Formats: sequence, C-alpha cells, structure tokens
Amino acid sequence: MTVAVPDSDAVLSLGIQENLTQFVHQLIQVLLVGFALGMMRTVVPALAETEFGVAKGSFLLLTAFVVAFGVVKGVLNFVAGRLSERIGRKRVLLLGWIAAIPIPVMIYLAPSWGWIVAATVLLGVNQGLCWSMTQTSKLDVTRADQRGLTLGLNEFAGYVGVALAGIITAYAAIVWGARLGLLVFGGVVIALALVLTLVWVKDTLPWAKSEAARHKAGGVTGAFRPRYPLGVPDYPTTWEVFALMSWRDRRLAAVSQAGLVEKFVDALVWVIFPVFLIARGVSLPDIGWIVGWYGLVWGGSQLFTGRLSDHVGRLWPNVLGMWICGAGVAMIVLGQGAVWWSVSAAVTGFGMALLYPNLSAAVADITPPTWRGSAIGIYRFWRDLGYGIGALGLGLTAHFYGSTEAAFWFVALSMFASGALLLWWGEETHPRLNPAPQGATT
Repeated sequence: MTVAVPDSDAVLSLGIQENLTQFVHQLIQVLLVGFALGMMRTVVPALAETEFGVAKGSFLLLTAFVVAFGVVKGVLNFVAGRLSERIGRKRVLLLGWIAAIPIPVMIYLAPSWGWIVAATVLLGVNQGLCWSMTQTSKLDVTRADQRGLTLGLNEFAGYVGVALAGIITAYAAIVWGARLGLLVFGGVVIALALVLTLVWVKDTLPWAKSEAARHKAGGVTGAFRPRYPLGVPDYPTTWEVFALMSWRDRRLAAVSQAGLVEKFVDALVWVIFPVFLIARGVSLPDIGWIVGWYGLVWGGSQLFTGRLSDHVGRLWPNVLGMWICGAGVAMIVLGQGAVWWSVSAAVTGFGMALLYPNLSAAVADITPPTWRGSAIGIYRFWRDLGYGIGALGLGLTAHFYGSTEAAFWFVALSMFASGALLLWWGEETHPRLNPAPQGATT
C-alpha cells in the first residue's frame, strides 16, 4: 500500500516550527513509549527473586528477559523502517501500540519468570515499532540543520519517560504491590497512546517523498551537500541497505558498532544495577531514584547535546560520549553510598546524552530520504541487538566471576574500545561541516 503525497507545498514544508503540532504529538508519543519501557526497569529486576521466583545468583536466568527484548526489538527495528516506507509511519506506530496491550495483564498474572520473558518479547515489538516511528517521523518533517536538536528532543522525551516510569512504578509497588501497580500504570499508558495515535497523529511519509523529489531535482546545493554513499541506487534493496550499514560503508559500520556496544550500558543499568543495589540493602524507592538519575540526566542533557552537534558536528560528541559513559560505569564499583552511586549514574547518563541522539543524527546525515527509514531501522537493529548481546555478556561474566562487579568492568572496557574504533573508522557527517565535493552523485 502506498501513501498519497499531498499537493500543497505548504503542507510539505520542512522545519520544527512549520510542523510544530505534529512534532509535539510525536514527542508525546515517545514519552509514552518511554513510560512503557520504564515500567519494566526498576520493579521487575529488583523483585525478580521475591515476586517472580528467580533463584538468587541465577544471573543467566535473570538476564534472559533483556536478551529476549534486545533480539526482538532489534529485528522489529529492521522491519519497522522498511515497512514504514510501504504502508506509512502512522500504521506502524499503531501496530506497535496494539502489540503492547497484553503486557500489563501478563505481568499481573505471571505465575513464573517465563511469563515475564514473554511479556518482554511483546515489549520489544512495541518498542521496535513505536520508538523507531517517533524518530523517523520527526526526521521526515525537520531540516538537515535541525537533526541534532530533533533527535535530542526525541530521546529527551523518551528517556525522561523511562526514568519517571521507573520512579513512579517503584512507589506504586509499595502502595499497591508490584503486580497491581504495573497493571494500572501500564494500562493507562497504553490506552492513552492508542487514542492519541488514532485521533491526532498524521503520517509523515509524504514529507520524506517530497524531500527525495527535491533532492533528485537538484534542490539540495551549496554548503549542505550531504556525503551520501556513492554508487547506490535511489531505491536499494533491503540487502543493499543492510550491507551498507553493516560493513560496505565504513562510516555507517562505525556508527552501527558503536550503537550496539552502547546498549551494553543500558542492559547493565536495567538488569544488573538494581540487583547490585538491592544486595547492598538499598530500598526499592531509593533504587528508583539512583537508577533514575541515569535516565533523567540522559534525557535532560539531550536538550543540549543534540543541538550542540548541529554546531560542532557529530563525531567528537559521539566518541567522547562513549568514553565518558564507560568512565561512569567504572565509577559505580569504585565507591560506596547512595550519593556516589547517584553521581556515577549521572555521569553515565551524560555520556549517553552525548552519543545517543548524535549516532542517529550521523546516520540521517549521510543516508538519502528515499531509504533513510530503512537505514535508521537497520542502525537501530544493530543498536538494540546490543541489549541481547550485552545482557548475555553480562550474565556470563557475572556467572563465571560469581559477582555483579565483573559485569560493570566488562561494559566499561567495551565502551572504551568501541569509542576508539568509532574514532578510527568514522568521519564528520554534518553536511555543513564536511560537505560532499561539488558535483558528487549518489
């Protein structure tokens, strides 16, 4: 099914201000997507033993739900990007919210940890379809010089949602119990998201088609000539895009591997950090706040870091973000106390804020609008596969060393190495700071 392109040029104008209503609707959507993810981030791993029957020290079983989430979300990111170029962004967003409907009920009724893993599979479907579409839709309607700001605002809303949901559900679990608290919170979030998607969200695929038409007609000139991969057809096959993102274009491959490794951090914060804290006698609400500083600083700082890359470029914010994030992870195990752990979580969150919107912006900089949705989907495939690979690595490391501390060092060293590879393989992608030579063709 194809989506008709409106005739009015005014409807297809690019820019945040020009499309502010839809931009705000998409920010609300990604906030709700963050709520859906965040409801699984504090209560579920912290109470895995007492509420859901996971034996103490069963690190591989504990990480199983994050492995499942990462694999499923990664695959659905891949599917979402390609599918949205055929049926439109709004329909894919709606499918993602429909997939989320059973999740709170499954958690409420769960007789065993296997039900939590199954619910997390559906969460991966929801996140892969919905978060991809909020990001792609905003990029459809904004200008090249606004991509850092656009993705900063997108990830700000999403990860503030993750952090707030972790804090809110921790208190809800104290008041109503873990199962009922998650049922009420999740049910309200999903119902609201479905209504807003059906009533107010518009499809943005026509904007991408209009931009592609202008580019083909020679409308992109001057200081904003993007360095698109050479020798690629206007509408490459899925395999061609996958090969470009994974190994054929070294710049895109560098970004993809960095995206994969940075998810090791998020897997650590999701599944190991709460267990690390509860073993040290920290209460559930306090765990929500300590872990929440990671998400709050990550989300809030992206209001600045995304816009920063529109001025200074993508490469150095991405590289420094990888290294600062790794340093924050190492700090967690080098000290004691709620204040130290909160500061360490905040440093980790700031590193994530530097790299997170700007890795995606780098992909958007050097991929044409005709296959940008697919490219972002494949980048997000590799990035969120990092949940699965990282969680498996965390589980194996903690299992063989018999402690959670080893998992922190595994992640910190991985981040330092990945940042170095990004610096070696990557280049500046901002079309103003590193434009393509005059007359270069795709």
